[in-house]
Amino acid sequence: MNNNKKFTFKELVFTVICPVFAVGIIALITYLIYKNPSDAILLGISGGALFVSVTIILAIIASVSQGKKSKGTKKGPVLGNIMYDRINTLNEPALICDASYKILWCNRFTSEVFGNKRVLASNLNSFFPYQLSDEKLSKKPQEIRVTIAGQTYVVDETRIDTPSETYYLLILRNITALSDLEQFVRDNEKIVAYVIVDNLEELLQFEQEKYREVAARVESLIREWCDSVNGIIKEYEKDKYIFIFNMQDLDKFISDSFDILDKVRDIRVGSSSLPVTLSIGVAKLKNGTLAEKETMAHVALDMALQRGGDQAVVKLDDEIFFYGGRTNAVQKRTKVRARVVANQLASRMARASNVLVMGHAFPDYDAIGAGVGIARLAMFCGVKVNIITNFKEINVKKCLKHFEGDDDYKNVFVDKSKGLDLVRPDTLLVIVDVNNINMFESKDVARMVNDVIIIDHHRKTAEFEREPIVSYIETSASSASEIVADILEQALPPKYLNQNEADMLYAGIVLDTRQFTKGTGTKTHSAAMYLKDNGATYENIQDLFKTNINDYRKESSFGEKIEIYRNCMAIALNLHGTDSSDRILAAKVADNLLTLEDVSASFALVKIGNTVHISARSNGTINVQLILEELNGGGRYDAAGAQVKDATVAETLMKLKQAIDGYINPEV
Repeated sequence: MNNNKKFTFKELVFTVICPVFAVGIIALITYLIYKNPSDAILLGISGGALFVSVTIILAIIASVSQGKKSKGTKKGPVLGNIMYDRINTLNEPALICDASYKILWCNRFTSEVFGNKRVLASNLNSFFPYQLSDEKLSKKPQEIRVTIAGQTYVVDETRIDTPSETYYLLILRNITALSDLEQFVRDNEKIVAYVIVDNLEELLQFEQEKYREVAARVESLIREWCDSVNGIIKEYEKDKYIFIFNMQDLDKFISDSFDILDKVRDIRVGSSSLPVTLSIGVAKLKNGTLAEKETMAHVALDMALQRGGDQAVVKLDDEIFFYGGRTNAVQKRTKVRARVVANQLASRMARASNVLVMGHAFPDYDAIGAGVGIARLAMFCGVKVNIITNFKEINVKKCLKHFEGDDDYKNVFVDKSKGLDLVRPDTLLVIVDVNNINMFESKDVARMVNDVIIIDHHRKTAEFEREPIVSYIETSASSASEIVADILEQALPPKYLNQNEADMLYAGIVLDTRQFTKGTGTKTHSAAMYLKDNGATYENIQDLFKTNINDYRKESSFGEKIEIYRNCMAIALNLHGTDSSDRILAAKVADNLLTLEDVSASFALVKIGNTVHISARSNGTINVQLILEELNGGGRYDAAGAQVKDATVAETLMKLKQAIDGYINPEV
């Protein structure tokens, strides 16, 4: 017993005043009954003594009982009497455990929730998975939900440190009704999607009599898909639909990887048996209105088309997911879009103080040729123009040599530092042959200029940091030079393009089509004829494609390590790259590997500095762009590239193989 303990007023009243008062009462009653003072005093003293004795005995028993209970559960020093009474009478499950997850105490509701199992001395995680907090005397910052016996609980945790040990008080609040309501609201949230048949007219351009039959089959599949989830679908234009359905159905579509794409692709048209394809744009915005969702669904659809179609693009708040994209885009014959863009370009250039043009880093002839074509259009509009490039690149050096003596291009080519100095408030920037800011020749210039126009033939891999005023991404085109030539044909007077410019545009087409052996269409040959009418010939540009003896020897070094992976993909490695010319050689090696028997796709890897460069090519049956997207790369269906920084060739090779495996077996 603690000798230093001070009596409280309550204890003083109980132990001193009450017995004295009791003695007096008993004595008074005795006196009134017997009228004998001596008997009254004797009886009063005896009764008071008995009262005090009983009180002391009961107090000792209560003290011993309370001490044993506190010692057995350790809750006294943890909660204190007042807190213990409050927690013990709480009508929600509550328990105390130590840092080793051992349960030291619980109220009766806890036992009921856990199915009347043995709770004390059990491990907390044997009832539900949970991670205790390390923060002192504070609750977890985020709401932790657990499921026990089909019910949903929120765990309110408080950590309490005592001098000898750390304890955790957990209170489980049943929010099953609220959770079910939240799930109901989520499942029934309305989702907006756009669905279009993106190549039916092009496939049936020579077989119009079959259009109605094929279109009816496609529409039947789309409506069956809609009816399977009780959605609403309306055709707002020919072969174009708006689709509204519930969020829970979007989860199903995602788990099925939008199998409607495969079902429609099974419809083949004409003697060439080309597949019909869909493009789908879906938007789900947290707290977004239907109008906002409709707008973002249209943005998602545009991205699906800019990536070549035959795919679904799902925009979930700040994330974008891609499904499909396993067929090549069909080239359109119409030049309406080129005419519209030509008018937009000319109008914007006329209002600008100056025009800057740039392509991607490590420019090839396609990027340079397309840039030269845009520069000619700016000159025609009477506005000052400059092309931002890297003078150290071998391709740029060859092109500058080709323009020697051309006064129109004196001081037109500038480096990125000079380009920054040329930025004005009303500068117009035209970006060609690239749409990903991470691959621009100068990201700083792109971020400084307000008015940006993008012209490209590569699939769009990410949203723009700032939406361009004009975005012309035509993935069915063979090259950016083809697109620009098509624009110039609509905008310039006949014979206005000079021979050097026509040569560079022609070189861009020759490069990306491998001398017109892949990815060509009606518009490709039409652009080539336009350039030839302006003086372009292969003889004029053949020096651009010649390889010196040192590069030829380097190219042969790729052959030392060639692997055929998955029986259809050739992978070549160069472990001894030295400069950017090796990256160009990798592209040539990837082209040459496609000539190997039974090879449908090829990849050439070379390490330059701390970066592994990958060039990929396909014969049209495998989408190498989808494969390299997994390594943050991009490109087109049959030609793509990626750069993996701070990695070895072996590490990059392993990642590449994993991406190939995921492409071949997407379910795994």
